[in-house]
Amino acid sequence: MSGGLLVAGTTSDAGKSVVTAGICRWLVRQGVKVAPFKAQNMSLNSFVTREGAEIGRAQAMQAQACRIEPTALMNPVLLKPGGEQSSQVVLLGRPVGELSARGYHGGRQQKLLGTVLDCLAELRSTYDAVICEGAGSPAEINLRRTDIVNMGIARGARLPVLVVGDIDRGGVFASFFGTLALLSPEDQELVAGFLVNKFRGDVSLLEPGLDMLHGLTGRSTYGVLPFRHGLGIDEEDGLRVSLRGAVRESTVAPPVGEDVLRVAVCAVPLMSNFTDVDALAAEPGVVVRFVDRPEELTDADLVVVPGTRGTVRALEWLRERGLARALASRAAQGRPVLGICGGFQLLGEHIEDDVESRRGHVDGLGLLPVRVRFAREKTLARPRGEALGERVEGYEIHHGVAEVTGGEGFISDDGGHSLDGCRVGAVWGTHWHGSLESDGFRRAFLREVAAAAGRRFVPAPDTSFAALREEQLDRLGDLIEQHADTDALWRLIESGAPQGLPFIPPGAPA
Repeated sequence: MSGGLLVAGTTSDAGKSVVTAGICRWLVRQGVKVAPFKAQNMSLNSFVTREGAEIGRAQAMQAQACRIEPTALMNPVLLKPGGEQSSQVVLLGRPVGELSARGYHGGRQQKLLGTVLDCLAELRSTYDAVICEGAGSPAEINLRRTDIVNMGIARGARLPVLVVGDIDRGGVFASFFGTLALLSPEDQELVAGFLVNKFRGDVSLLEPGLDMLHGLTGRSTYGVLPFRHGLGIDEEDGLRVSLRGAVRESTVAPPVGEDVLRVAVCAVPLMSNFTDVDALAAEPGVVVRFVDRPEELTDADLVVVPGTRGTVRALEWLRERGLARALASRAAQGRPVLGICGGFQLLGEHIEDDVESRRGHVDGLGLLPVRVRFAREKTLARPRGEALGERVEGYEIHHGVAEVTGGEGFISDDGGHSLDGCRVGAVWGTHWHGSLESDGFRRAFLREVAAAAGRRFVPAPDTSFAALREEQLDRLGDLIEQHADTDALWRLIESGAPQGLPFIPPGAPA
């Protein structure tokens, strides 16, 4: 078996994904063959691997940090929320059904522990090190019995655990101590120490607290990472962290042309893969914002209707908020609209859905000549084609099957035969996520948008989205290399948690 580490957190959004990616990039730069792993992920931001498996986008980005292709082994269980009470369960890259939270935690989750341990063991037999990411907090004592992603996987694979705390939120010392003190003796013996994230100011002022934390717990702090703007990777569930934020908070070149382009993204319910617009925000002179009111579309040069796990629900939301009328008005005026995946489907004429919403026949917005039927089998693919005279590639994750009955084709194969999507005037639609990451296609599309919007916008000729992602991952690796105790991390990954760590009462309730 290779070395390993579980990166846990005091809370959700403490920085586990970022720290995991940073450790992976630091290790690979040392010549270590490393892979990421997250036993169970809850996210509407997903990705399709080369073999056609669906996993969380965070693990795909962590694989990129490792400079390897992502596989289903790296995220064997993915939960995709479909509402307040239920989620689609994706096992080893394939959907296996819908379960309520009670049904999942009531028995199904614990039965998956053997599967996730097998996946981890396979990775550890192949790589020098596997850096695992936890979920939420390991001290969620109401869920500990069925846990397969935090201490459950740590115990099962004898992984040392590093607990990350976001000091920018406040209360980090209480969070560290409380997290440890709510774990059982068997779990506590695997918790090696702590990592402070997002610190602002003079570290010397923090050191007395770190010394006291060591005295109280017998555990070291493995580093204090400074607060840095724009260090997120593709986030699981929210909008706060993505490359869009990273680009906006970093030094960005001024617009090449005389005008900027304003992009409004409709923040539909159960929005999925909102990172599709990160590539737009990476362009100098493109301003991206998320909106939920019709008046916010008025000054937009392009409106994007993104993917969603609830196409019919999103359609109703657009109508309730007056956004449907605003989109129809834009289309009538020849003002650009782009629908992606679920957003493409709801722009069509009608939807037959006996799978996702089970609402049967539902009228769409009627902006594209498309009829959609939801199939029980999910389409998962990594297609390539041509659009607007440029090569384009993306990935598909959808149950809806689109029948295009008119308009112009959007994406075609080398022979000019339509592969996906359609266009009517300044309204485009496609099922392909990630297509805007193709630099040539993105620039061609933005030129079309600028012409339709009457803007003197010129795309930069040299923006490389892939290079921006690599720069971001290198910055994460730099953060670990410069501000963590890398010698101690080496020992932890290679040898496991130190022996004889003290138990901190009261421990987990019986």
